This record gives sequence, C-alpha cells and structure tokens, in this order.
Amino acid sequence: MKFKEPIAAKQIAQWINAEIIGDENALVAGLNEIHNVQAGDITFVDHEKYYDFTLKSSATFIIINKKVEVPVGKTLLFHINPFEAYNLLAQKFMPVLRATRSIATSSSIGEGTFIYPNAFIGEQVKIGENCVIHPNATLYAYTEIGDRVIIHANTTIGSDAFYYKKQSDKHYDKMHSAGRVVIANDVEIGAGCTIDAGVSSDTHIGRGTKIDDQVHIGHDVHIGEDCILAAQVGIAGNTKIGNRVTLYGKVAVNKNIEIGDDAVVMATSAVPNSLEGRKTYIGYPAVEARAFARQVAVIKKLPELWEKLKNL
Repeated sequence: MKFKEPIAAKQIAQWINAEIIGDENALVAGLNEIHNVQAGDITFVDHEKYYDFTLKSSATFIIINKKVEVPVGKTLLFHINPFEAYNLLAQKFMPVLRATRSIATSSSIGEGTFIYPNAFIGEQVKIGENCVIHPNATLYAYTEIGDRVIIHANTTIGSDAFYYKKQSDKHYDKMHSAGRVVIANDVEIGAGCTIDAGVSSDTHIGRGTKIDDQVHIGHDVHIGEDCILAAQVGIAGNTKIGNRVTLYGKVAVNKNIEIGDDAVVMATSAVPNSLEGRKTYIGYPAVEARAFARQVAVIKKLPELWEKLKNL
C-alpha cells in the first residue's frame, strides 16, 4: 500500500520503537510484504535464511532483527520482532473498521445501483453506477467496485488474507490485511464466491471479467481484463493472470506465478508453475494440450509394448 504522504523513517521508527541504521530523514512511500515491494517501500525480515534476499530486494526500508551492514541506498530499522512491528504499521494505516448497520454510513453507492435486502456493505466501500448486489452478498470494508458490476448471492469480497507466520513454538500469527479488493467495470461475479483482500497491495479483478459460482481468489491476485473463470476455480495468493485468460472448472492455480494473455487451462487441471500465453493447457501438472495428447497416446500403447517385451 502507498501512504497518502511520504513519512520520514524516524517517525516510523518512533511508532514501532525501532532503532534506525541509516538515513533517519529518508522518506517512506509505502508498506509492502516482500512479494510486492517497490522502491520507497518498507518491508520486514526476521529469519537469517531470507536476509540476503530481502536486503537485495526493491524495498528501500527494512525492519530487521539483526544489525547488519546497510546496503547502499537503504535504511534499516532494528527491532527484536519485525513481524510484530510490521503488523503494527499495517494496522495503523489500514485499521479495522466495524460497521453497525447493513449498509455503512461511510460507504459510497453510485446512481442506479440496486442492493437487495440482506446484503452487507462495509465501511468506506465504494460502489459505482448501475451495479446489482444480490441478497446475502458481503462487501468488507475498503472494497472498491466499478460501474455495471453484478455480484450474486452469498459472495464475500474483501475477507482477510489467508496469510500467517509460523513461530518457533509452532503456533501461527496472523498478518494484518492492509490491502483492498478492487473490481473494475463490467465484471460479473457468481454466487458463493470468495475474494480475499490483499496483504499489503490490492487484489484486482480486471474490466469485463466473468466469474462463475464457487470460485476462490486469494490475496493480492491480479486478474486481467475479459477473463473467464468457471466454477470451483481456486487461485492462490499473489498470482498474476493476464488478459482474456480462460480457466475451466476446478482448475487449481499455485501462488506467486503468472499466466500469460489468452491462455486456456482445461477443466480439473493444476497449475504449479507459470504458463506462457496463447496456448492451451491440460493435466496435472498442466502441460500444453498437444504434449498431453502425445503422452496419452503413448500410455495407451504401454500394454501392447509390455506384451511384446515379455515375449522377447
């Protein structure tokens, strides 16, 4: 997330009670977890295994639990518990807002939009013009919806990111969700879908994309324009889907990968790695359809080949 105005590193250090190693007057532009950091952002690292990766990342400011040599152009903030310090910042800039009525008074609803009874519209939600929000749909705080968007019954948008840190005693601490869900114009979302808010950046659904029933989209996922997602598709966090991508029913997509423009993934396939655009894929793991067809042809011949081998 980007701050409304840049903030001096010394101010950040005061808020989280950290020791600055570097330029205390350098300006922090935003806050992001490591997968989405950009120059000017602050992030955190608390495990030696990831020190080098984080110190070489795009992040300009790093909350760290070990005093190390400061890389050129970066400022470090020493804190005994970087995860806790980062969470404090996330909560400060994206506080939890609790509505006390079904349509929060701070929400903004465009002209021509119809909201059915029993839908819930949270604090600071923005909905554009000529949208339809069906019964029992839930839009969590900070969600932003464009124009002519249709959201069907029992869909939940903006729930917390499924993002936890495993501690040394094996329990899990939750990372505060400091991102939103942003849905562009002309999107339709089916019944019973779930779309998580970003951890620190936005989960985004591009213009004209159509989503079937019972689809789950994880935190920080970016889906392009005019995509088709059929029923029971699941997309894990921080994955990038290009424009005009088609994912047929029950496709499972791994975290932190990319699928290129105009790709098609056939039903019940699993996508563990990034896929090039303009190709059709099938299988587990998903491979190009032509390669899959050749593999199936070979498999069908195995009994015949085995009989021949036994008779040699």
